[in-house]
Amino acid sequence: MRNNILYIGQAKASTIADKYGTPLYVYNEDTIRMKYDSLIENITYPKTEIYYACKANYNLTILRMLRDLGAGIDAVSPEEVYLALKAGFSHNKILFTGNNVTDEEMKFVKNHNVLINIDSLSQLKRYGGMYPDSEISIRINPNVGAGHHAHVITGGPESKFGIYYTRTDEIKRIASDYNLKIIGIHMHIGSGILDPEPFLLGIRSLLSTAKEFKGLEFIDIGGGLGIPYKPKERQLDLKKFGQKLGEIFDSWSENYGKVALRLELGRYLVAESGVLLTRVNTVKKTPYRTFIGVDTGFNHLIRPILYGAYHKIIAVNKVSHEKTQKVDVCGNICESGDLFARDRIMPEIEEGDLLAITNVGAYGFSMSSNYNFRPRPSEVLVSDGKMRLIRRRETIEDMLRCFR
Repeated sequence: MRNNILYIGQAKASTIADKYGTPLYVYNEDTIRMKYDSLIENITYPKTEIYYACKANYNLTILRMLRDLGAGIDAVSPEEVYLALKAGFSHNKILFTGNNVTDEEMKFVKNHNVLINIDSLSQLKRYGGMYPDSEISIRINPNVGAGHHAHVITGGPESKFGIYYTRTDEIKRIASDYNLKIIGIHMHIGSGILDPEPFLLGIRSLLSTAKEFKGLEFIDIGGGLGIPYKPKERQLDLKKFGQKLGEIFDSWSENYGKVALRLELGRYLVAESGVLLTRVNTVKKTPYRTFIGVDTGFNHLIRPILYGAYHKIIAVNKVSHEKTQKVDVCGNICESGDLFARDRIMPEIEEGDLLAITNVGAYGFSMSSNYNFRPRPSEVLVSDGKMRLIRRRETIEDMLRCFR
């Protein structure tokens, strides 16, 4: 912020909106680079690798940036595998972790020479029959789950993901039947984790399981480190977490031997880089509420309606003005749940004002849709004050091309 005006990187938010129109996703490249560098600097275990969960934000420009920084890719669909290859990631820097995977999907991934992370005993048997004498990774449910919402908890007794940690004998038997070499063990307990203790508990459980498998090359501790969305939330103490993580792996490696530690992160790397710029087109007052209507909706940012997620909303040209009114910020979708904020304290908002919905770099555009048959917005990257269009705005002709 400068002189009460919001900047994204070195670029004025209002200038970006004037040039590219609204609604508009804007990302700050420097933020992504800073987050990546902070991980590298603070994780003390020497054989640490960063794998980016590209479902968080799959824009090709962002993928290529992370590729150049040295990241690998965590892909959860064959299409993400294909996208990663198009972005220039080598096949051995991609791990495919699908759920309820079909034989056709495994064929696609295997034909592109990408390692498959097995999610169930059923998949393990089918894979073994299709590709005996090959290498695999195994996803374990370590009986630990955590996350910012029940919908993003991906471990523990209620989770559909992974093979339960008590089934290791069956894993080894099936792998032996097909002469499969298990080179990796994986877990993912949830997303948006700000308290490291459940994460560390899951890691200890996974390492206890991992020692039952010989010849591992890597251990992948997928699980989304969180970012502070709400005003009272605080950043994860990455230095403290990195030291503790390093101590745990150093101690375990003394008996097992050194293996690569893969950190599988999406939100942590990109969430804080992004804002959704949107223009106020309606101010509607009833005897009970004041509605601030904008030119976007949950078709562009579904997190508030799906997770009850909180996103700070800034009046771009009134950043530090005194907060004077309680309002509901609502979208343009024909659904009563299309609200970005309820009872939010903001300055006086007028029609034509520009708002910035913050921390949307992860699970913003990537979860967007054409609901109400509305096109998806443009994406712009800001670097050193320069603006670059990295995805053009959809048109109605784009959406019509899929029909016959």
